[in-house]
Amino acid sequence: MALQGPIPVTFDMVFPHGCYIVGEVEPVKDFDASTSGRFVQARDKQTGELVWQVTVMDADPSLKAAQKTVAVKVLSPVQPVPPAPMPGLPFTPVEFDHVTVTPYVNQSGRLAYSIRVREMRAPRAAAKTTAKDAA
Repeated sequence: MALQGPIPVTFDMVFPHGCYIVGEVEPVKDFDASTSGRFVQARDKQTGELVWQVTVMDADPSLKAAQKTVAVKVLSPVQPVPPAPMPGLPFTPVEFDHVTVTPYVNQSGRLAYSIRVREMRAPRAAAKTTAKDAA
C-alpha cells in the first residue's frame, strides 16, 4: 500500500468551518520515558521534534457537543505561541499549517484520527473568490 504513516491533508479538509483555541499549549508527556518524579516530553518518532498539544473547538455547527473539541499536536523545537486573541470573541481563532492525520482505532473500537501540525497561526483573511466574482 502506498499510504504509510501520517497522511498529509489541508487545514480546510480537517476544519472546513475553522476552529478556536480553547486550552493552553502544553508539552505532551512521554509515558514510556517519564517516571513518577521525572517528566520527559514526547518527541515525534519520525522527526525527533518535541511534541506539544493544544485543545481546539471545531466550528462545524453539525457536530455533536462531544465531538466539538479535539487535541491537535504541534511539532516544534520550542513551545508554540498561539495567535493573539481577537476583541469581542470568547475564543481565539487559529489555523494550522503542514497538517497530517493518522487514523487509528480508539479504546472503544471506533475509528479516530491523530492530528499533527508543524505551525499554528492567526487565520488568513478570507480571500476566496467565486467564478462570478472573478468575471
